[in-house]
Amino acid sequence: MTSTMPKPLLPVANRPIMEHVLRLLKRHGLSETVVTVQFLASLVKNYFGDGEELDMELTYANEEKPLGTAGSVKNAEEALKDDTFLVISGDALTDFDLTDLINFHKEKGALVTVCLTRVPNPLEFGITIVDEAGKVERFLEKPTWGQVFSDTVNTGIYVMEPEVFDYVEPDVPVDWSGDVFPQLMKEGKPIFGYIAEGYWEDVGTHESYVKAQADVLEGKVDVELDGFEISPGVWVAEGADVHPEAVLRGPLYIGDYAKVEDGAEIREHTVVGSNVVVKSGAFLHKAVVHDNVYVGQQSNLRGCVIGKNTDIMRAARIEDGAVIGDECLIGEESIVQGNVRVYPFKTIEAGAFVNTSVIWESRGQAHLFGARGVSGILNVEITPELAVRLAGAYATTLKKGSTVTTARDHSRGARALKRAMISALQTSAIDVRDLENVPLPVARQQTARGSAGGFMIRTSPGVPDSVDIMFFDERGADLSAGGQRKLDRVYARQEYRRAFPGEIGDLSFPSSVFDSYTGSLLRAVDISGIAESGLKVVVDAANGSAGLVLPSLLGRLGVDALTINPGLDESRPTETADGRRSGLARLGEIVASARAAFGVRFDPVGERFSLVDERGRIVEDDRTLLVMLDLVAAERRSGRVALPVTTTRIAEQVAAYHGTQVEWTTTAADDLTRVARSESTIFGGDGRGGFIIPESTSVFDGTAAFVRLIGLVARTQLTLSQIDARIPRAHVQRRDLATPWAVKGLVMRHVVEAASDRSVDTTDGVRVVEADGRWVMVLPDPAEAVTHLWAEGPDEASAQALLDEWSTVVDSAGR
Repeated sequence: MTSTMPKPLLPVANRPIMEHVLRLLKRHGLSETVVTVQFLASLVKNYFGDGEELDMELTYANEEKPLGTAGSVKNAEEALKDDTFLVISGDALTDFDLTDLINFHKEKGALVTVCLTRVPNPLEFGITIVDEAGKVERFLEKPTWGQVFSDTVNTGIYVMEPEVFDYVEPDVPVDWSGDVFPQLMKEGKPIFGYIAEGYWEDVGTHESYVKAQADVLEGKVDVELDGFEISPGVWVAEGADVHPEAVLRGPLYIGDYAKVEDGAEIREHTVVGSNVVVKSGAFLHKAVVHDNVYVGQQSNLRGCVIGKNTDIMRAARIEDGAVIGDECLIGEESIVQGNVRVYPFKTIEAGAFVNTSVIWESRGQAHLFGARGVSGILNVEITPELAVRLAGAYATTLKKGSTVTTARDHSRGARALKRAMISALQTSAIDVRDLENVPLPVARQQTARGSAGGFMIRTSPGVPDSVDIMFFDERGADLSAGGQRKLDRVYARQEYRRAFPGEIGDLSFPSSVFDSYTGSLLRAVDISGIAESGLKVVVDAANGSAGLVLPSLLGRLGVDALTINPGLDESRPTETADGRRSGLARLGEIVASARAAFGVRFDPVGERFSLVDERGRIVEDDRTLLVMLDLVAAERRSGRVALPVTTTRIAEQVAAYHGTQVEWTTTAADDLTRVARSESTIFGGDGRGGFIIPESTSVFDGTAAFVRLIGLVARTQLTLSQIDARIPRAHVQRRDLATPWAVKGLVMRHVVEAASDRSVDTTDGVRVVEADGRWVMVLPDPAEAVTHLWAEGPDEASAQALLDEWSTVVDSAGR
């Protein structure tokens, strides 16, 4: 904890130990104070300044080298030489009556008065014996049990007369109890011991630090607490947001502007610092959490100390006695065992089990890009500072004077981050075309019209408190793996290019982007037969940005369309899986009652959609892919379709029946779009509601796929349920297994060895094909400590059995 912070600044009940000491001094009329500083002195000076906020007068005496307890005070002699002065440690918590101590000193006519207290275990302290009059008879520093002759120890608090400086040599290390006091006693000088009543804790170990927090909360020490006691022992500071359904069992303290969500449980002797976020389901007991910490869902913290600016991700567990330094990342479902020390700026990977201290190395790997671009929790993992650096790195990969197109969804977080990134681009000599809030396909299309690249910021699908920063190349497609690595390198090295004053980039706001997008889409996609078909469809914009483009599109299509949920809802920039499911169920009811041909529900950024058929039944996303494939292949009768290797092999049967071929791609979106750019490709999809209509675009576009679907259904004159019924049923099972980074390679080698003489496909990960046609695929996640598995069989039971078998293979290799 003190590798990045001097011990006096360590917080006790959300206030530095030294601040508690200064407030005690002020209560006893000691407002003029000299602070002797050495290690990380600037941090102490920056925090306390000249003492004005405490209504005190602080000055500082700097030690160029360690001078010992007496030498450091000698270093401040100039400010202390005119009157009686008191010496007190900045890292010991106490509520002693200093006024009574000073009065005792003056009554005895002492040169030095040593403040003493009684402790049960004196081994760590200097013990002292005094006579009946209070005069010191003997000192012994840090004795063994065989040397213990008293339980009265030296607290390091002294009242002194300036003459004592005559016994301290300047600019050399000198200690009071080891050097000065023995000399004074030898000369018979008046040294007295004052035995104080009250609380005193020398905070020098993890145990004493945690004990000091508990003692403050229990009221065993008289210190000031900021905030309000909302129930017995439950202290909540100003601006804290504590959900009524959070469980609070005091004594505990919640700092200013902290947020505690519904379902979190905070129990006795826990201190939650300023701006801490405690997510739903988290459990904290006897935990000391410093400022600006993120405590994820279902995480469990017991008897530990967490340094400032640390992120503890979902379901992480930190045991009793563990200490996590400042600015660490504790990954999902990781376990930090008791008494482990994790030094500052370290990463513990997801799923890791840590039972030894992490000092030099990080137990994890930092990945800038994931499956959805650069993703993370807003203002925890994705901060404005990171966004600015990221935009600066992106600009550095482009030529000066290039144009970048920017866009966002309708969330406030995306809006704020985009503004920060635009500023960084402009100051790196990049011109910016800002589309503001548009559907993702519109952002991609506009990027492809003369920009060197672009990005869009959106709320992560299904995760309302996270965002994705998605970077595009000059075609509007996701940045390639090579482009990601290049950006990653510049970001890691922090070698950002800056513009000269005359090179600052322009910012423009293109007009008529929706008309441009709609016009080009309708020119590219076959819409013949739609106007004559009399089709009725229900379109659910899900209060997302797809609703911005639908009015002009549906009007020009000439289709009878009922649009629901068209308005933007800033408070709901995404929806959970359950929310989407219930939305589809409501859409199904409307479709059935309206006797519509089908219903379609867009995702919030218009990139994907889900279907309900004419009966109002939900068509699952993997099934929707087969329906779209069947319709496109039946109409085109030749060409290739691009599908990821995780897709059911029923797709091969459907494609072959209509004279088309499947080209299997990796699960990476940029690989799918690469194949889609080929002239012979007629269709692409990922089985999760994403479709590529190559005649319009080589990237996922929910609106283009919707227009294509209307035309296909209008011309085929079959209902969706009839089309679905002619396609064989698929049985694909999926499972994710936590796999530490250190063993991912070992796991994949183990899988290949276990495949033995079976057919193996390594297009992406390892796909093992059994003799009877069943297959399993094992794929390590590129950004998380997870391995994904898929298995397909002729029925659910056989697919499940295969998945269980290979899950055991992966698990055994990862142990």
